[in-house]
Amino acid sequence: MTAPIVLFCYNRPLHLEQILQSLSQNKIISSSSLIVFSDGAKNNGDEEKIKQVRKIIHQVGFAKNVRIVESLENKGLSHSVMLGVTSVFKEFEKVIVLEDDMILSEYFLDYANDALNMYEHDQEVACISGYIYPLLEKPPETFFIRGADCWGWATWKRSWNTFEKDGRKLLKELTDQNLISEFNFNSSYPYSEMLLRQIEGRNDSWAVRWYASAFLKNQLTLYPSQSFVKNTGNDKSGTHAEQSTAFDVSLCSSKMELRRNDLKENKQVRTFFENYFLSLNKLQHSSVVSQIKHFLKNIIAK
Repeated sequence: MTAPIVLFCYNRPLHLEQILQSLSQNKIISSSSLIVFSDGAKNNGDEEKIKQVRKIIHQVGFAKNVRIVESLENKGLSHSVMLGVTSVFKEFEKVIVLEDDMILSEYFLDYANDALNMYEHDQEVACISGYIYPLLEKPPETFFIRGADCWGWATWKRSWNTFEKDGRKLLKELTDQNLISEFNFNSSYPYSEMLLRQIEGRNDSWAVRWYASAFLKNQLTLYPSQSFVKNTGNDKSGTHAEQSTAFDVSLCSSKMELRRNDLKENKQVRTFFENYFLSLNKLQHSSVVSQIKHFLKNIIAK
């Protein structure tokens, strides 16, 4: 039996059309249930786009069945995801979670369902990720990394039940156990700062709390060597996204035949993640330097 697919959308009709088109190309979508959560408008300026979004989702006919949940108020992405996934788990034991700013490989659903079935009874596994960063080195076909992820992912009710919403509690545990550096991938990516900003109300990230919840329980996420998900939200169209091409990937073009991995983190690939994150830091630094040089050049020209 295929896992139900939960799709969260807001006010981006063009992005929504892209993910629905790619989802329709997955062969097993015809035997899958699709549950769409459509968030309400923040202000009058969003209402027209939300009308367009809701017109699109009411025309979806390629899934086995489609359920649409339309919010009258704006919940925001974080609350939408947390409340939506929790509500779906009142009915199902496993779920595939998507947002409207993604494009999927035609083999995404095969991979997600196969992995959900393979590791269903392994308490050590918290999450299945369909996305993998454009790493500088080549990883094995599939591998585990400690924690959880959020771009085209899947999980089980047993794992979601351990999700801790209190960021303050999570940060205290990470600090008390002296895990901040490891949580930050050997200080290569500022996840703890993201968590702190969530606590302070400067971001509304459910994802960093999902990652921290699984990380503290020493649980794992399965990743593929080739990405089944491409994120299209880094084009400044999203509420929380900045424009960037650093996360761009090519989609997997063939079905992956899964083989079981040992239930432990792949330490070598963890260093691959660190190297990639460090390359992002250099790229960001280079971009800032370039902007400063451009600014100074204009000043001098004047």
